[in-house]
Amino acid sequence: MKTAFITGGSKGIGYGIAEVLVREGWKVAITGRQASSMEAAFKKLNAIKDGSAIGLVADVKNFDQQKTAVEKAVRTFGQLDALIANAGVGYFGSIDTFDPKLWHETIDTNLTGVFYSVKACYEALKKSKGYIITIGSLAGANFFAGGSSYNASKFGLLGFTQAVMLDARVHEIKVSTIMPGSVATEFNNHTPNAQDAWKIQPEDIGNLVLDLLKMNPRTLPSKIEVRPSQPK
Repeated sequence: MKTAFITGGSKGIGYGIAEVLVREGWKVAITGRQASSMEAAFKKLNAIKDGSAIGLVADVKNFDQQKTAVEKAVRTFGQLDALIANAGVGYFGSIDTFDPKLWHETIDTNLTGVFYSVKACYEALKKSKGYIITIGSLAGANFFAGGSSYNASKFGLLGFTQAVMLDARVHEIKVSTIMPGSVATEFNNHTPNAQDAWKIQPEDIGNLVLDLLKMNPRTLPSKIEVRPSQPK
């Protein structure tokens, strides 16, 4: 039995990853900030395979909450084989009007939150010789107007993940970052709809995660860029 801890797992990319893993026979612990959406998500996952998922209310910006959630996941499932650090936010606007509170919300969630998640999971992953996968963005390699906070968080996440990869491999922990382009999710207050058919779908990222987890341990794709094949 393999177990994954997925932050931001109640919807979007995080839920897409969780569903793919559950269908493959994994156990998953998903986290999020809202109890109602978390409960709905893990009920859907357990409807696919009973006992396959637990939902934990935890904010990645709070290290103690992350540690508590990881400890509960390990107690429930007995081990931890993968961390999928997916939770993220996006706020956009020109620097002359951008609210400093939104800067901190972005950096604290997208960058510090991943640091907290990795730290909380690290000892368990050392025991299992597991896998850390961070969900970045093509915005971590391509800057754009109005993206000061988001670009900074995702450029930083790329650097953080690649450095952790060098630290962790001495413990036989694999580390990769996935950098998607446009994905059909609720990100930035969007409601997924039929017009999103051209975009990457959450389950596509889930299948990519699964491919990484199945790869022979001798091989490590440390950074993966993924984009719609026919963008609009």
